[in-house]
Amino acid sequence: MTDSTRIPTTRLGEHGGPEVGVQGLGCMGMSFAYGPTDEKESRATLERALELGVTLYDTADAYGAGENEKFLSPFFKAHRDELVIATKFALSIPPDDPTRRVIRNDPPYIRQAVEASLKRLDVDVIDLYYMHRRDVNVPIEETVGVMAELVREGKVKHLGLSEVTAAELRAAHAVHPIAAVQSEWSLFSRDIEAHVIPAARDLGVALVPYSPLGRGFLTGSFAAADKDLTPDDFRRQQPRFTGDNAAANVALLDPIRTVADTHDASLGQIALAWVHQQATQAGLPAVPIPGTRKPSRVEENTAATRIVLSEEDLALLDPIAGKVSGNRYADMTFTSAGRE
Repeated sequence: MTDSTRIPTTRLGEHGGPEVGVQGLGCMGMSFAYGPTDEKESRATLERALELGVTLYDTADAYGAGENEKFLSPFFKAHRDELVIATKFALSIPPDDPTRRVIRNDPPYIRQAVEASLKRLDVDVIDLYYMHRRDVNVPIEETVGVMAELVREGKVKHLGLSEVTAAELRAAHAVHPIAAVQSEWSLFSRDIEAHVIPAARDLGVALVPYSPLGRGFLTGSFAAADKDLTPDDFRRQQPRFTGDNAAANVALLDPIRTVADTHDASLGQIALAWVHQQATQAGLPAVPIPGTRKPSRVEENTAATRIVLSEEDLALLDPIAGKVSGNRYADMTFTSAGRE
């Protein structure tokens, strides 16, 4: 492996955030949400990602009710000084109904959640701790105030927020510096460009785009979730990927395919290259976290950081998001979209 295969680095935020590879790894699918998994292959994926310069690893306590954090723990411990651990709180699982998620941002719950994550991860400190979703019944200043206490207590190094509005980001940042804001951003999802991205740029906050590959749809790996994916796959519940919406959205891959052919690249590589380039044009650091369970896909994804799209390419890709059929989630109150 030559040095040219390693991805470059960037800093999460202008307020002392960690330096990480410009592409991270979303680890949720290794034990949750996307159907059957192969533990041996997933562990090989983690190791290969690190070899390629991927140093930001993203998980959450809600992924498999803590099982994802447990799964990642041996890898994190073996490479503790080489990587950045990001995990999240806020999605509580009621004991009487493990299929439900209840959003909680109250101080007692945050303290309970961080202790549980530290134990599952088997580490002394979490590098980047996110509020996974926003409970509008708790002032964000109160939530971030408790998160700031965790920093002062040495349990957390840096703070992040996920699916927040520009106003919520500004209010949170006034309490304690926010290193990163995590939101869905891809060729299919661009609503954060109106308000959240300008706010992040103004505040010196990095962006961590999740689902930059449209949960795999942008790679062409499936065309209709209800037909192509296993019954336990989370994507079967998402409106964009089933029925008439899926049929309409498959056609939107054609311009991506055209650009991919020009660069002798895969659809996924073009989708990732677009995110990287959009972030550069927007003037803020961004570290997308595509998820995968295969070493070959990590190699493919990181290679996207070396693709430069032309103005003609960008013009061809630009209209896609405005033509997408269906919402990101069946219940959009789960996101920041309805509050912006």
